[in-house]
Amino acid sequence: MSGQINAFEMAQKQFDGVAKLLKLDPGVAEILRWPMREYSFRIPVRLEDGSIKVFQGFRVQHNDARGPNKGGIRFHPAETMDTVRALATWMTWKCAVADIPLGGGKGGIIVDPSTLTVNEKEELCRGWVRAMWKNIGPRNDVPAPDVGTTPQMMGWMMDEYSRLVGQYTPGVFTGKPLGGGGSLGRTEATGFGVIYTVREAMKHLNMDSKKTVAAIEGFGNVAQYAAIGFIDMLGGRVACVSCWDRHEKKSFTYSRKDGVDPRFLMTIVDEYGTIDKKKAQDSGYTIEDGEAWITKEAEVLIPAAIEGHVNADTIKVMSRNVKIVAEGANGPCTPEADEHFKKNKIFNIPDFLCNAGGVTTSYFEQVQNDMNFYWPKDEVLQKLDQKMTSAFHAVLDRSEREKVYMRDAAYMVAIDRVVQAMDMRGWLTGSV
Repeated sequence: MSGQINAFEMAQKQFDGVAKLLKLDPGVAEILRWPMREYSFRIPVRLEDGSIKVFQGFRVQHNDARGPNKGGIRFHPAETMDTVRALATWMTWKCAVADIPLGGGKGGIIVDPSTLTVNEKEELCRGWVRAMWKNIGPRNDVPAPDVGTTPQMMGWMMDEYSRLVGQYTPGVFTGKPLGGGGSLGRTEATGFGVIYTVREAMKHLNMDSKKTVAAIEGFGNVAQYAAIGFIDMLGGRVACVSCWDRHEKKSFTYSRKDGVDPRFLMTIVDEYGTIDKKKAQDSGYTIEDGEAWITKEAEVLIPAAIEGHVNADTIKVMSRNVKIVAEGANGPCTPEADEHFKKNKIFNIPDFLCNAGGVTTSYFEQVQNDMNFYWPKDEVLQKLDQKMTSAFHAVLDRSEREKVYMRDAAYMVAIDRVVQAMDMRGWLTGSV
């Protein structure tokens, strides 16, 4: 991949294009293309060897016109403020396009969590909360797990916030463990949500899902359940998955002639998404370079790793069979990739629609926390299916009505809803 992708520049470029299509007032556009609030702070942690290490932390709150900010916390060695800005911005559009009453936020720490002990990770999580607790809360900003973070970490963070405010407050973080305020169905939600939108796209394109093959980038939570859902719900075959190998510091693609078995691979993957290469090879898997996933003969591509991996370089080796690109990751496809999709009539399901299942079920978790009453998994997933299907068709209808690309249509739906909320609250007519 040539060059470094700046995710926030990409997010702003996407927004600017749609703002022109909508003939958005320049002042309103300026409000929406930048986050409302940004926090940058340092977190000192005493490591188990007795030394003190200081970590850089972030939180960005993009827009809360429709409700409290919502968005994950990433622990990643290459985290930047611009990445967090982009993800917070996309979260605003994601919540709006899913039509849930939340705004966009995102957080992070520059760290490789696999280098820390359990106690060090807990102290880092609690330190992040101590830096931010006055600016988060169930009616203000509700973080969740993301890259490099887990339900257990959300449990620690929720506990630290509860200590600081003096009362049990489960609704301040979502993605928590079951029994600690978490929701059934949250683990599967993002990956299954991807598949609900793929199912609807296949109906629209008159494709027989049982005759289709998917190639998936990534093997974290989203990719795992997208693979399971593609096989179990759609009856298709998964040609490959890829994953980052934290030992060799590079990614690999895992494929098998008769299709991968995601449930088996989940038994040989560690908590950071690294597959045991030897056990995979012993079970008949072929292991190739990490970018080989995009070259596989498949009708459906599901990039579910990190931003910018479907770009001007990688589209050159993409299979000509591809009919659908379902963006399980945030910002996986660059503007150059979008132009390729348009030219070749490849149906794109944009990220903030496609992967909205996680935040939608996080919203369900908040609702259950407020009620102190928890739903069975089937009910959670049924509600999720209804929400995702409704969101998909709202975007598809806009795309066909306005004769615009699906990403542009998703932005149109989301921006209209956010601007309407801002206007209803008087943000655009009174003092700003």
